[in-house]
Amino acid sequence: MALFQSSVLKDHLRLQEEQQVEKAYKKFTTFFHNPEIQENIRGSKEEQFQATFLSELFVKVLGYTMNPQPGYELTTEFKNQKNAAANIVGYRKYRIYQ
Repeated sequence: MALFQSSVLKDHLRLQEEQQVEKAYKKFTTFFHNPEIQENIRGSKEEQFQATFLSELFVKVLGYTMNPQPGYELTTEFKNQKNAAANIVGYRKYRIYQ
């Protein structure tokens, strides 16, 4: 079973601006495809890398606004039902990049 219906995915992809997607992908690959950074990530505990991951992917690449900025859609460290930390990402309509 697909994660998204093909028609819904095509509709949302059609709304994206190609240059903006390329710009966001370049930001993504610059950080996440860097071999030294990958090695450091592998050697880190989840808690150590969490803030950097959220900032690099969700803020810098996908264009989310992180708490405590006004109008934020992203915040961290809510406790879930098992009393474990969990990240929360708000819904963002259509555009997923800066």
